[in-house]
Amino acid sequence: MQLLLWFYYFFVLFFYSKLMEYFFILNLIECAYEGMGEAHGDVLAKKTVFVTVGTTCFDALVQAVDSQLLKAELLRRGYTNLLIQLGRGSYIPSKSAGEDGSLTVDYFSFSPSIADHMRSASLVISHAGSGSIFETLRLGKPLIVVVNTALMDNHQSELAEELAERKHLLCAYPDTLYETIQNMDLDTLVPYPPSNPMAVAKLMNKFFGFPED
Repeated sequence: MQLLLWFYYFFVLFFYSKLMEYFFILNLIECAYEGMGEAHGDVLAKKTVFVTVGTTCFDALVQAVDSQLLKAELLRRGYTNLLIQLGRGSYIPSKSAGEDGSLTVDYFSFSPSIADHMRSASLVISHAGSGSIFETLRLGKPLIVVVNTALMDNHQSELAEELAERKHLLCAYPDTLYETIQNMDLDTLVPYPPSNPMAVAKLMNKFFGFPED
């Protein structure tokens, strides 16, 4: 039974590495087309910050990005749009059409494809769900993961902190998000290896407490 489990484990890693190779090549092609558009002046100077809470309720994060101080800092850093996915939360942020050069703010609860919004974003601010984290890293987008301290399970924070330690993302909490954005240097982030199954294996081993060798 144990042999079967290890066989399944390594099969999943092999399949994951091939899938990451495919998406990495696809992402390179998309970036090449975007670069061609910029060269011909076809791309607008639009920089979107996309905030996602997944299917959960994370009002503390939505409230944090809705603060005037944080929105002013995003605008100062050259971002033009803020799009917030609310999930099951009850807090409703303020909308803005971006008049007088202010930040354009919009929101929605759910979407058939969160990946489409991630793909068009210049910066992603996400809850600590592993699906959202790895999808953003796969797309090669700068990522700030905000840990939900209201959750009893701390595995999400462990994953976010481990990836932050490896410089793949920035990790914050709702009450430290403004400070993180104020001090962030996205050039220091290291791209997540898309086709390295050993990197995934080591991360999973550390996450679940298995020996790394």
